[in-house]
Amino acid sequence: MDDEQLSEIFKSEYSNLIAVLSNYYGLTDLQLAEDIVSDTFLKAMKSWSHKGIPKFPKAWLRKVAQNLLNEHHRRKKIYDEKITPEIRAKNHQINFIEITDKIIEDSQLQMIFVLCDPDLNRESQLCLALRILCGFSIEEIARALLSNKETINKKIYRAKKVIKERDRIETNLTSDQYISRLDNVLRVIYLIFNEGYYSSVDEENIRHEICWEAMRLGLFLSEQKKFPKQKIYALIALMCFHTSRIDARTSGENGDLLYQEQDKRKWNKNLIQKGSKYLNLSAVGNVVTKYHLEAAIAYWHTKETKEKWNNILQLYNKLLTIEYSPIIAMNRTYALAQANSIDEAIQEAHKLELKDNHHYFCLLAELYRMHNNINKEIEYLNKAIEFANKKNEKELINDRLEKARR
Repeated sequence: MDDEQLSEIFKSEYSNLIAVLSNYYGLTDLQLAEDIVSDTFLKAMKSWSHKGIPKFPKAWLRKVAQNLLNEHHRRKKIYDEKITPEIRAKNHQINFIEITDKIIEDSQLQMIFVLCDPDLNRESQLCLALRILCGFSIEEIARALLSNKETINKKIYRAKKVIKERDRIETNLTSDQYISRLDNVLRVIYLIFNEGYYSSVDEENIRHEICWEAMRLGLFLSEQKKFPKQKIYALIALMCFHTSRIDARTSGENGDLLYQEQDKRKWNKNLIQKGSKYLNLSAVGNVVTKYHLEAAIAYWHTKETKEKWNNILQLYNKLLTIEYSPIIAMNRTYALAQANSIDEAIQEAHKLELKDNHHYFCLLAELYRMHNNINKEIEYLNKAIEFANKKNEKELINDRLEKARR
C-alpha cells in the first residue's frame, strides 16, 4: 500500500464521516462517532493490506461506515448505554442512513457552526472543530495554534466534556446565531488554509488538498443566505490570490521558491481574476477586517507598479493595528525595505527578536543580502538552519548558503 496515499484518503474522509455520524447521533456523544470512524479505518487497513487500495476508496469507506452505523442502530443494548433517550427515540424511527455527498456537505456546514458556539471556550472549540471537522492531527493543531500537543489534548478533552454535559446542543440555529458565530467559523477556515499553504508537519511545504478544502468551505459559505457576505468574500479573495502562486512557488529544485524568485508566468491568472472579483465584492459597505487587508496585500503582490510596495507597507501598518502578530510584523519589514530603506528594515527586524523562528533568520539573511553584506547573510542562514524542522526547508536554506558563498 502507498502510505502517503492512504494517509490522504483517511484524512479527507475522517472529517466527512465524523460530521455525518455526529449529526446523526447528536453532539453529546462525539466519542461514539469517532469510534465508528476508527473501526471503519481499521477494517480498511486489514482489507487493503491484502487486496490493495480499491478503485473507489472513499466510496468503500462510506459503505463500511454506513454498515457499522446501521449495525449499531440495531443493537439496542448499546443504544441504551450510550445514546440519550431523545436521540434514541428519534433513531428508532430510522432504520437506515445513506452517506451521500449532499448529506456530508450539509452536516459539515451545520457542525462547524454548532461547534463554534460562543458559549464554549474559544480556543477549545477551535481545537475541536479542527480535529472533528477537518481531520487535523493533534500535532497539526498544535502547530496551527502555536501551542503544544499536551495543551491541545487537554482543550479537546474539556470541550468534549462540556458538550457531553450540556442538556441540549442547539442544532437548529437561528439567523442571529449563524451571524454571531461567523467570525469563529471564518477563523477556522483561515487556519485550515494556512496549514495547507504553510504546511507545518508534511515534508511537502504546500498541501494542496487542504488549501482546496478551505476554499471549498469558503465558497460554500458564500452561497448561503444566513449571514452577510463581505468577510467571506474577503477570505475567499485572500485564498485565491495565494493559491494562484502555488505552481510558481513549488517549482524550485528544493520544492519551494521565495516570492522574488518565482516565475510570474506560472501564476494562475484565472485565480487572480477570481480573487479580484471577490475582493471587489467584499468592498461593499464599511466593513474592514484582517481578511480584507490581507487580501489587499496579496492583491498588490500580483501587480508590478510603482506604488506597489508603498501600498503593501501601508496595508501592513493598518493590519497591525487590527491584529498584532510577530509574523505580520516580520512580513512588514520586507515591505519596509522595498518601500523605504533597507537600513530601516534591518533595524525594525532586529527589534522583533524571534529567536527560535527560522523564517525570521531567513528574513534577516535576505535583508542583509539586499544590503550586500554577505557575511551577515551567511551568519543568519546558518542560524536559520538550526531551527528549521523539515528536510526540504533545510535543503532550501543550504541552497541559499551555497549561492551566498560563491
